[in-house]
Amino acid sequence: MSLTPADVQPLLVSDNLGDRLKGVNLLRQLDPAIAFALIQPLVTDTNERVRYAAVSQLDPLGRQDPDVALVLLRDRLENDPETDVKAAAADVIGGLQLTQAYDDLKQVYHQTSDWLLQLSIIATLGELGEPKGIELLEDALKSENGLVRVSAVSALGELGNSDAVPLLVQLVKDEDWQVRYRLVQALGKFGGEEAKEALKILTEDPMEQVAKEAKENLGSR
Repeated sequence: MSLTPADVQPLLVSDNLGDRLKGVNLLRQLDPAIAFALIQPLVTDTNERVRYAAVSQLDPLGRQDPDVALVLLRDRLENDPETDVKAAAADVIGGLQLTQAYDDLKQVYHQTSDWLLQLSIIATLGELGEPKGIELLEDALKSENGLVRVSAVSALGELGNSDAVPLLVQLVKDEDWQVRYRLVQALGKFGGEEAKEALKILTEDPMEQVAKEAKENLGSR
């Protein structure tokens, strides 16, 4: 017997946390248009676990009405008291490619001191596909947090904006081998002599994983 909205709705409005979490999970089995309508109140639930689960499901449910999804996600990104929920909102903004929210992501990145939230914002920029994202990614390359820098390198590769190449080639001698490893992967997404010359340098990298990856990238060209 197939699941119906009448089966799920009582769970979503239950006072029991476990019921609400179960209800959010069961929404995956409903028609996306119906599920999107039902999930919206849960995005501002009193419990952070429910909010996180609901926000996370807005990709793909938010595709039913991107304008409504944008309003919901902006609100959680800017106003939710929990970092995990804010980070989930950032992830979904990228997944839905809601480029209108780029300035919101940029503002929150600069306002927060939480590196996990900064990491989520930087990681989503490649998927977001907003060319202006290169501005924020350039800032992130200067972060004191290594994971944020690594994520920025990857996002620049995903973004595919050739203006990123001059920024990336400056990192061929970066002290963090993980940055150099991601750099190889990012440069491999670009054509042109500048990227190729940087990859040649990286084939001589002292870290074996980096050198091997650079050789493979050059060999596939």
